Amino acid sequence: MSDFIAAEDRALLAEYQLDSFEALWALTLPAVDEPNTERGGYSTVSRLQLGEHGYYLKRQTNHLIRSLRHPFGEPTFARELRNIEHYRQLGIPALQAAFFAQRKIAGKQCAILLTRALDGWQDLEHWLQDWSEHSEGQRLAIVQACGQLARRLHAARQVHGCFYPKHIFLREEASGFSAQLIDLEKTHSLLFGKRDRIKDLEPLLRRAGNWSEAEVSQLLLAYVGAGGDVPGWRQRLDARQQHKVARR
Repeated sequence: MSDFIAAEDRALLAEYQLDSFEALWALTLPAVDEPNTERGGYSTVSRLQLGEHGYYLKRQTNHLIRSLRHPFGEPTFARELRNIEHYRQLGIPALQAAFFAQRKIAGKQCAILLTRALDGWQDLEHWLQDWSEHSEGQRLAIVQACGQLARRLHAARQVHGCFYPKHIFLREEASGFSAQLIDLEKTHSLLFGKRDRIKDLEPLLRRAGNWSEAEVSQLLLAYVGAGGDVPGWRQRLDARQQHKVARR
């Protein structure tokens, strides 16, 4: 995959002389969390601030995913960039990429993915921590935003694959809440109808365990739309969850 620089970020990165793989790779920045050492390599994430603009700089070495097209592996960031751009083309709200490049260094596959920071947004996990302390209007707007995001995702025939509270980012606005997705590495096409949809939605409801029955119903109503079979969807989701518990 060739180097990628988003048109909106090109001038700013050039101003700071950070519009190349070599310059971004050489930066010394603290990691925001523990390195990911899965897949036989490692991957780190650092915060990069350029003036008023925030980014997350992700760098990885031999952190590969294998497929029929890439039997010997390609950096997971390459797949994530393709998915980010695919979501953008489909109009699914999600994080935005600013830069991507990959190189071989001392025989190792290295890659960089720079994404724009979601400053002003908080993940759903943040909102769930003190769920009962938020107003009823806020709680309703949040579950509706999550349901509408899932509806938009699946209407575009995409499955996120990790539709978890930590991957759903929300921002409060005058009209309610906006929602978007991060971590698109595992996303794929929706092939099996309701089965894929249930498989995507169930982990969200399982992890948002402090939602009331009424709030879950509101999320499903936002997902299926007026006239949709909310009880039927809830029954399928409960069956999926019981099946997961029985397998443990």
